[in-house]
Amino acid sequence: MKQIGLLNGYYSISSKFGNRDAPTEGASTFHSGIDIPAPEGTKLICIMDGEIVSTGWGGGSGYTITIKSIDGIYRFSYCHCSPEFIVSVGEQVKKGEVIGKVGPKNVYGITNNPYKDNNGNPTNGATTGCHCHFTIRKNGELIDPLEIIRKENIL
Repeated sequence: MKQIGLLNGYYSISSKFGNRDAPTEGASTFHSGIDIPAPEGTKLICIMDGEIVSTGWGGGSGYTITIKSIDGIYRFSYCHCSPEFIVSVGEQVKKGEVIGKVGPKNVYGITNNPYKDNNGNPTNGATTGCHCHFTIRKNGELIDPLEIIRKENIL
């Protein structure tokens, strides 16, 4: 069954693409994507047919799933995911398919994880709470994800 949106049922954007004040130590003042706050476990929905090209720890992006579009023009990444991946590198995915879940704020077992919350606990990348940080690259260049989200009629 196809799901609706980027995060099924969550549409609010808490941080837009472009320049901003860094919300936490280790975060950039240039925001490479959009942030959609959602509870841990919220389904992540594929926005375009493609192939999984990576799953794993992405430093400031936390656990990340990256997909290459079928035509090879776009790469889109879902960051701060659950480390319990339900897709694998090389797998073909379809628009509307569930590809993962929003991850926890805190993660353990990452060697030398420099990202910590106010209590000193390790976090899922540079994050202050559960959300999906979503980025899109077109021919290798970062673009505002809202361009494609609007074009694909996702939100």
